[in-house]
Amino acid sequence: MTQALAARPDAPARRGHGHPWLTLLSVALGVIMVMLDGTVVAIANPVIGRDLGASLSDLQWVTSGYLLALAVFLITAGKLGDLFGHKRVFLVGIAGFALTSLAIGLTSSIGVLIALRVLQGLFGALLQPAALALLRAAFPAERLNMAIGIWGAAIGVSSAGGPIVGGLLVENVSWQSVFFINVPVGIVALIVGLWVVKESKAESLSKVDVPGVVLLSGAMFCLVWAIIKAPGYGWGDSRTIAFVAGAIVLGAAFIFWQGRAKEPLLPLSLFHNASVSIGTALMVLMAFSMFGAMFFLTFYFQGVHGLSPLESGMRMLPMSAGMIVASPLAGFALSRFGPRVPIAVGMLITACSMFLLSRLGLEAGYIDTAIPFALLAFGLSPVMVGATEVIVGNSPEDLSGVAGGMQQSAMQVGGSLGTAVLGALITAKVADVLPGHLADVKIPATGPQIDAMKDAVALGIAPVPPGAPKPVVDAVTQAAHLSFLDGMHFGFGVSVAVAVLAAVLALFVKAGRKTDGAAVHVG
Repeated sequence: MTQALAARPDAPARRGHGHPWLTLLSVALGVIMVMLDGTVVAIANPVIGRDLGASLSDLQWVTSGYLLALAVFLITAGKLGDLFGHKRVFLVGIAGFALTSLAIGLTSSIGVLIALRVLQGLFGALLQPAALALLRAAFPAERLNMAIGIWGAAIGVSSAGGPIVGGLLVENVSWQSVFFINVPVGIVALIVGLWVVKESKAESLSKVDVPGVVLLSGAMFCLVWAIIKAPGYGWGDSRTIAFVAGAIVLGAAFIFWQGRAKEPLLPLSLFHNASVSIGTALMVLMAFSMFGAMFFLTFYFQGVHGLSPLESGMRMLPMSAGMIVASPLAGFALSRFGPRVPIAVGMLITACSMFLLSRLGLEAGYIDTAIPFALLAFGLSPVMVGATEVIVGNSPEDLSGVAGGMQQSAMQVGGSLGTAVLGALITAKVADVLPGHLADVKIPATGPQIDAMKDAVALGIAPVPPGAPKPVVDAVTQAAHLSFLDGMHFGFGVSVAVAVLAAVLALFVKAGRKTDGAAVHVG
């Protein structure tokens, strides 16, 4: 393995070596592991909690620890690929991700499982920026958008299909199988990658910017930690404010250092290109709208409708199927028309989808959710593909790993912000309307009782008192579900506004270039 990873880039070509579409297959398999793992685990969490005696806080860290490590390390991982070779870093990421998945499935301790999830997040961070850099190196300019479109389809399908796969595995095999499935996928991706993928790295860079890594990692940790913990701490709590302040101070120190470092981790001149800056903002806004919305639809399906995890996943099937068609079409549209119109139209379609979701009622049927989900696939695909191409394509090829890491970091931060901010807004809305809905069904409730109930209601749960008679159960359930719907509708309304803002921003981006274009200062 060591010899294979260290093979010289100029070694004699093998059959299929450097083939663009086989390279795409390899990187897609690797990224599918990461994205699938991010959604299937949510389905397995209740069973993990029962089997390992985990608390709610423990289960939150099964997900949060993974996402935190992923978000903090992405840009640094991209830099490592630029320095040491994207193929090498990608294959190390695949091997590490598969091995940690195997170890997680074999553990019987929730503490060890959380630690392994953090390690898994670090290996996952190695995969994603390297994948984008390898695609850029393998495909000619006229086919790059199509390749990123198919790559985006793999991400979309694996993310949206996660609940279905997770539901099938948990209900019919075990929670461990959710992690074991990564092992054969990883082996195939590793074999194909070793044989097919051609090495690519930056020749002009020679070392890691250690102070930059420390400052950026610290800033990202404080920011993502604050976002994750704010719903529990409270947005005005001193701990939340302290972590946000820490993120600002460390971020400012990072920017100051990057302007003076000989070989900066993230050259500030990257952002002299307005399209890179706008593309990064688009990724944040897209992920804010998408992941925030998806998070609360799960509670709607399982809490309000009482569906099983598998049935909830099946409700999202139109989005998965739509992604298969929409992402390659988005790549074609971007190649034909450039990024502005497809991204702007995509965000407007996303806004329409969010508006339809904001009209869902208590008795919404399959078709009521299938239409907005299908629209969402065709709305998000050109944004996901287009913003990725804008960021990576407008960056010099020597810095494509860093650009890929920045793109993925923007998505993680946007998704975390969407979940946390929309969660806070929905909870506040629930607290505002719950007394009125309880009064409508003749259930008296005091202020402290409302405070005790609002968090459960915001998750679609009816906090029925133990031993309550059926009329009381029905009344409390109706009030709770109507309050949750009011909160969810408000959250989707915010997502509509965010999508429209992103559509306006999209009008100012330019297409990326395969060639380096203007040099970016790296020392």
